Amino acid sequence: MSPKHILLVPALALLMYLGMYSWNQRTHILDNFAANTGLEASGVVLKSVRMVQDTVMGAWNRYLDLVDVREENDELKKQVEQLRHKLLMASEERAELVRLRRLLTLTPPEGWQTLGARVLAGRMGANSALASVLIGRGYMTGAIPGTPVMTPQGVAGRVLRAGPSSATVLLLVDPGSRIAVISQESRIQGVLVGGGPDKPLEMRFVSHNDVIRAGEILVTSGLDDAFPKGIPVARVLSATPSDLSPFQSIQAAPLATLSDLEELLLISRVEGSSVSGSLSGVLEAPRSPSSDSAGSPAAQRAQPQPGQQGSTIPGPPRPDAPFFLSGPTPPPGLPLRSRP
Repeated sequence: MSPKHILLVPALALLMYLGMYSWNQRTHILDNFAANTGLEASGVVLKSVRMVQDTVMGAWNRYLDLVDVREENDELKKQVEQLRHKLLMASEERAELVRLRRLLTLTPPEGWQTLGARVLAGRMGANSALASVLIGRGYMTGAIPGTPVMTPQGVAGRVLRAGPSSATVLLLVDPGSRIAVISQESRIQGVLVGGGPDKPLEMRFVSHNDVIRAGEILVTSGLDDAFPKGIPVARVLSATPSDLSPFQSIQAAPLATLSDLEELLLISRVEGSSVSGSLSGVLEAPRSPSSDSAGSPAAQRAQPQPGQQGSTIPGPPRPDAPFFLSGPTPPPGLPLRSRP
């Protein structure tokens, strides 16, 4: 294309623009067209921009909300864990309160007093060979050797040795445990001996002539001067004659649950008191002998005749004396077991 032609194109465009401008000044048609097309084009562009802006801002706001929700969720999770921990603590405290209330329902007999003790540990140290537990009371706080120990279900054992602020309790299932007992219904006396962990107890020195049935409750007789009379100890499992001994073979199970001890009750005599009685709140007191027994021939023969010196009735054994056996006297040659 020649330079003339190139210059001709702008000139024609200018002439056309001037002509249209002059024509628009008279008719205003181009103004309306320009306004309509301009507004429509502007609307399309602005709508697109607004849509993009809304999309971007919505995504950003959702991100910020997600961050806030995540932080709130983490905070709520922490609160849930704290509340769950408080619930567990409250459940444990409630269970402990129930156990302590059961202990507080036991009223000691006249001349006896009770002390609560918390179990610190099971078998440990030199006592690992014994069926024993460690409690948080010592001789400075009322736990002296020989002190009876029980649970709301019945006898648990007695204090074996004591330190200033802690003591070892020998449980009644230990083979070294000895407790003078009497059956609640048939009133048969004997000595309850531990058989070891997960083994039944054995009631000894019950003759073949005595009738004792499975299911009877054995309670403390009080004849060993260690326990108050009438505390439940065990339930008879079986009673069979023995071919090797003049006594029956009687097995029993402890009433107290000794596998999960947490709190225990210590029973001790009130200083200066020699009264023995049954523990109320557990079992009724054992039946007393009939009032006419004093007039029986055996009782009359036991009374000293005129001119004869009355027999001396032995008092309660000393803590360091051999264990006092209740019930029928063992045959000659059978050694007496000492109190653990």
